[in-house]
Amino acid sequence: MPEQTTTNPIARRQFLGNVLSGAVAGAAMAGIEVTQPRPLLAQTPLTPDAALRELMAGNERFDNNQLTSVEHDLRILKESTVEKQQPFAAVLACADSRVPVELVFDQTIGHIFVTRVAGNIVTPEIIASLEYAVAVLGVKVLLVLGHTGCGAVKAAMKADDVPGQISALYPYIQSSVEHSGGDFGKAISNNARFQANLLRTSSTVVRDALKAATVRVESGVYDLATGKVTLHEAHL
Repeated sequence: MPEQTTTNPIARRQFLGNVLSGAVAGAAMAGIEVTQPRPLLAQTPLTPDAALRELMAGNERFDNNQLTSVEHDLRILKESTVEKQQPFAAVLACADSRVPVELVFDQTIGHIFVTRVAGNIVTPEIIASLEYAVAVLGVKVLLVLGHTGCGAVKAAMKADDVPGQISALYPYIQSSVEHSGGDFGKAISNNARFQANLLRTSSTVVRDALKAATVRVESGVYDLATGKVTLHEAHL
């Protein structure tokens, strides 16, 4: 796996580009047709700013134990989403079981397009999934959500020998660790910021949507102790 040792934008694009090129080549060899991204479809009337506000308003309700999503009729929601989905936001979160994304933002079936992987890292598969959310589903905000006590970041900081393929996560987090000065909390925050910037710079679909002002890409950290999401400074 390519080493990720710098925050230089060109190096970041090369890092993801090398992996993505391999994925495309593999698809071609397997006889899978690789097509250009579909035109953007605006399926939700929310603006990118309004979508972000809706997420954060939901987190405030969660933080105050005033959930409204539990009042929805799940039978009706299931029936109305069998044939289609129209989420207003997409969240890239860690696979950690303590970060229940829909609950954290007080949302329910069909509202958030969620991708999860240990360390909330941007991989070719994650990019593909989030490109689908933007280009086909028309989500208005992409949020990379780190969390306190992240085991993947802690493991990357230690860089110890681990079983299986766990160490495959390390190169994606390495730069964030290197710029943390050994501070665990800073490494977690850096990682969420770094992965969000990878989305902005490594995906043509996301870049085009950003240029058209039809989507926002933001990052933040979820506090396991309080339940509160703190956004990083808005990237406009």
